[in-house]
Amino acid sequence: MIMKKYLDTIKALLAENKTTGTNHSEAMLHYSNMNLKRLERWLAKGELSPETILAIQSVTKPQRWVVLTEAWCGDAAHSIGFIAKMAAINPLISFEWKWRDENLDLMDQFLTNGGRSIPKLIVYNTAGEVLFDWGPRPEAIQLAYLQLKAENKPYEEISVELQKLYNADKGRAIQLEIIAKLSVKD
Repeated sequence: MIMKKYLDTIKALLAENKTTGTNHSEAMLHYSNMNLKRLERWLAKGELSPETILAIQSVTKPQRWVVLTEAWCGDAAHSIGFIAKMAAINPLISFEWKWRDENLDLMDQFLTNGGRSIPKLIVYNTAGEVLFDWGPRPEAIQLAYLQLKAENKPYEEISVELQKLYNADKGRAIQLEIIAKLSVKD
């Protein structure tokens, strides 16, 4: 399973006191450890809605789903598991992840407000054309993030508030936003 490789890669790096990217500071190691636990929890307990399952199973043409991510990213910890679960229920959907910092040429094609925000899901058809992209976080959580940032809240406070929103949402918004894009593009 692709997520096993993802988790094993992160665990191997952490065992060497490293994380993905080039910043291996104590803070980044802390975030990576915390996010590994969050991702493992969502993989174990996160559920796809019947609506999501139906929409994903309705995809009739091959698609390639690529997620740009990093181990230290809190938003990725809450999103990538649901994205992987969605891709896994349709054999026409291939799923892969790429480290953002090793793929800046790709990342720079999908900036959010000029920034390299992750996770970023990019969905391609078999001709390599982009059908749609999604990310870095569900719209309501993005709006909350922008509001907290505009209020000059410290990063630690913003992070706690976003985690509360993700936990309350339980992956529903991620699913709804992605399947809404799926229904527009085939």
